[in-house]
Amino acid sequence: MTTPAPIHFRETDLELLATFEGRVVTFVTADGRLDQLGRRVNRLTRGALERAVSSPAFEALGQGEALEMGFPAGMAADALQVVKIARKPRIAEARAAGSAIARAKGAKPVLVAAGALANAAELAFGLALRAYAYSDMKSKEAEPQGEVTVMVAKPEAVAAAAGDQAALCEGVFFARDLTSAPANVLGTLEFAAQLEAMEELGLEIEILDEAAMEKLGMRLLLAVGQGSASPSRVVVMRWNGGGDEAPLALVGKGVVFDTGGISLKPAQGMEEMTMDMGGAGVVSGVMRALALRKARANVIGLVGLVENMPSHMATRPGDVVKSMQGLTVEINNTDAEGRLVLADVLCYAQQTYKPAAIVDLATLTGAAIVALGNEMAAVYSNDEPIAAAFLAAAAAEGEGAWRMPLAPAYDRMIKSSIADIKNSAGRPAGSVTAAQFLKRFVEEGTPWIHLDIAGVAAIKSDSVLSPKGCTGWGVLALDRLVRDRFEG
Repeated sequence: MTTPAPIHFRETDLELLATFEGRVVTFVTADGRLDQLGRRVNRLTRGALERAVSSPAFEALGQGEALEMGFPAGMAADALQVVKIARKPRIAEARAAGSAIARAKGAKPVLVAAGALANAAELAFGLALRAYAYSDMKSKEAEPQGEVTVMVAKPEAVAAAAGDQAALCEGVFFARDLTSAPANVLGTLEFAAQLEAMEELGLEIEILDEAAMEKLGMRLLLAVGQGSASPSRVVVMRWNGGGDEAPLALVGKGVVFDTGGISLKPAQGMEEMTMDMGGAGVVSGVMRALALRKARANVIGLVGLVENMPSHMATRPGDVVKSMQGLTVEINNTDAEGRLVLADVLCYAQQTYKPAAIVDLATLTGAAIVALGNEMAAVYSNDEPIAAAFLAAAAAEGEGAWRMPLAPAYDRMIKSSIADIKNSAGRPAGSVTAAQFLKRFVEEGTPWIHLDIAGVAAIKSDSVLSPKGCTGWGVLALDRLVRDRFEG
């Protein structure tokens, strides 16, 4: 697993600013005020810092952005990075400042002269998240990351505040690693093995094989995977930190590679379908974070792991399959497979664990990308309080999410002439009808959220807290939801 950059907190030491070899980071407010550490840096550089702060380049910076001074005179450092930020920055601004440090840091050690800056733990969190790089498939070993030392007025308090963020960072990295891994390296069995290894963190892990799923009647999920030589699996991860309370269930789509099956996808872009298990990756990352931070809540993560391949054994368009719930489904498009996987796992989660609420995540539809691009996940729900709680959690963590509609009118679009329901209504309202399909498998009275993360699970250009590639979107928001609504 990719290891987050090591970050240490220590007391402020003015003398270290002159002798530190590597990169030094100092902070200046928008109106050019220097703190004690900044004033020392300014004296060491014979006023160069003040001249930089009075320049048009500094004035043009936004909150949390930085400019660079190479080989500053009077200091042993290779570079001095000057970050524009308020003394009491908002969480998003502090994380953005950490991201700016991470983007410039390289392999050299970094000294962050934070002093009395508020939200220093959030700054360190932003730095750690943005410093991620997936390098497992490269033959050349990645350069070791330079250590980061954060000088603060109260290092013990900041380190304590950063403790849970370290667990969250590891959860995000785990989700990114899983979603980034190619399908020949991370198949269904390898994915299940990685999750089984989390028993050492205190999670209870159960793995259902195909025989167990057949006995349970999970024929929709099995229909997706039957064209592949890779056997399908359902992995259940249980974290019991909340006494006798009914658990929150997190359900993730884990299609380790999606060719579309007999409804074959175009060749262009198909290589990106290694990330079609992004929902399962996020669920796994959340469960890892909850275990590492010893969350005081009961949460169950369930992931359906399949590979959707064309073969003589594959499900055909027009086949009718009976779900675990009992509904019959006309599979009129084998590339609308994720909802079939989720339907049976949703049913299993409800029948087995009687959850207080369910959240499912899936890279489900291209229609979600058409509607919302790469900025927002599509949010569907049958319950106003849980939807509002999730949207508030996503906003607090800076993870874009937008509420989308559900309505009985969309049920008519997925009505089948030969079965109870069909799995695809075509292009119009494609993300909505997929959610409406899933809603048919949620029991009356069970609060439920469906998150279509097709546009946010992987991005083609850098964001504030993630390099281009797989983002781990949802780990932070779901952990916040657990804290705010389910943790005692």
